[in-house]
Amino acid sequence: MRLLERMRKEWFMIGIVLAIAGAKLEPSIGVKGGPLKPEITVSYIAVATIFFNSGLSLNTEFADSRLHASPCVFCSDFNQGSWWK
Repeated sequence: MRLLERMRKEWFMIGIVLAIAGAKLEPSIGVKGGPLKPEITVSYIAVATIFFNSGLSLNTEFADSRLHASPCVFCSDFNQGSWWK
């Protein structure tokens, strides 16, 4: 039971080790133009996933204050932009 608890605690490191081992055993999966398509996957999907996960970890108080500020900034920008027309 102790090993199972340790694996649950260290699941991220175990996943990294497995990913590195898999890349060492079969490097053709991650080459440019391969089935994983790293030129697309890393450029768009990975970056979007990182920002999405960062957004999920925000405190709700911070998110509420940002949501309140966004319409105010949009309205003031819209109103000032229409002055020139």
